[in-house]
Amino acid sequence: MTSAHDFSAPSITGQDTPLAQFKGKTLLVVNVASACGLTPQYADLQALHDRYAERGLAVLGFPCNQFGAQEPGSEEEIQQFCSNRYGVEFPLFSKIEVNGQGRHPLYQFLVGDGEDISWNFEKFLIDGEGQTIARFSPRTAPDDPELVGAIERALG
Repeated sequence: MTSAHDFSAPSITGQDTPLAQFKGKTLLVVNVASACGLTPQYADLQALHDRYAERGLAVLGFPCNQFGAQEPGSEEEIQQFCSNRYGVEFPLFSKIEVNGQGRHPLYQFLVGDGEDISWNFEKFLIDGEGQTIARFSPRTAPDDPELVGAIERALG
C-alpha cells in the first residue's frame, strides 16, 4: 500500500468505504471517542468541515475504544451522539483499533514505524495524493492556528 487511498473501512452504518473516493481531497483523519475529556473537539472538527469542505477538506472520524474505554457504545449510539450533541455531518466510520496487533491497516500506514497513537483525537493531515503531511497531538485543538495553517497550505 502506497497511499491512504489504497485502504477501505466500514462506514458507521456498515458500508465498505474505499478511501479512494477521497482522491484529490485533503483529509483530516482523527481517532475519536464519545466519553473523553477531548470529545468537545467534535464541534471544532465539524466547524473545520463546514469551513473548508468546499475547498476540498474532508474530516474523517474513526471511533476507537482503546483509550480508557471511552467509546463503549454501538455504531448507532455513536452516530446518534455525534449528530445530536455536536451536529456532526462529516464521515464517521465503524469502531477500529489504532494500536496493537488489531491495528487497522489505515493506521498501520499512517503510523508506519513511528510512535503509537497516544490518545483519542490524534490527527493526521493527508494530502490529495493520499500521503501524510502532518501529525497533530490529541491536545492540538482543531482550531489551533498551526493545524488550520497546515490545512490551508494543503488546500493551496
